[in-house]
Amino acid sequence: MRHVAKVGIYPNSYQQASFAKAFGCVRWLWNNSLAENNRVYKESGKGLSRTALNARLPGLKKEYPWLAETYSQLYQASMLN
Repeated sequence: MRHVAKVGIYPNSYQQASFAKAFGCVRWLWNNSLAENNRVYKESGKGLSRTALNARLPGLKKEYPWLAETYSQLYQASMLN
């Protein structure tokens, strides 16, 4: 027999802003990495590996300082997907 627990979360305004910033940064990184992967694929016929995509993160954080405001694990998980 399975037991199910429904849990609701009700973030306060600070948490909502934090979630929105994190989701926006991850979405931007996903789209940026997808564009870079497509560019490399068109040039070489091979895409970038997850390791290569993760290796781009430090440079992107220097280029776009607002990326450093959220946890890097979110970006790594995005590259895993």
